[in-house]
Amino acid sequence: MTIGVLLVSHEPLGHVMLDISVQTLSVCPLATRVLGVRLSDDPDTLAIRAEKMVDELNSGDGVLILTDLYGATPSNIACRLTRFSDVMVVAGLNLSMLIRVLNYPELSLTEMAERAVDGGRQGVMLLPDRSSLT
Repeated sequence: MTIGVLLVSHEPLGHVMLDISVQTLSVCPLATRVLGVRLSDDPDTLAIRAEKMVDELNSGDGVLILTDLYGATPSNIACRLTRFSDVMVVAGLNLSMLIRVLNYPELSLTEMAERAVDGGRQGVMLLPDRSSLT
């Protein structure tokens, strides 16, 4: 069994990030779904869809939900799902976070959530001024 991954993000961010990750890795080793949120969508309706997606993704080891912007509608929907004991939510979705998660499909839910946070943090850096590279 493995962890399921649900991306809950502003449309079309989650789809694009998943596509790039799969192209980069040449595989998607985890059951992964995307719930794209448009500004016109009803959050209550989306929360019901998200719950169904979690049920479909959960093979017994839990579901990691990655969401883009803490406090925005996608993360609010994701946070509703933390009432389930086998769901963890990480906000701040970025490409290095998602690739990190997909690179370690054998981890437990807690370990994978920690790896996601580490990958997200390590992927954010201030690059040196180009003139200093000479």
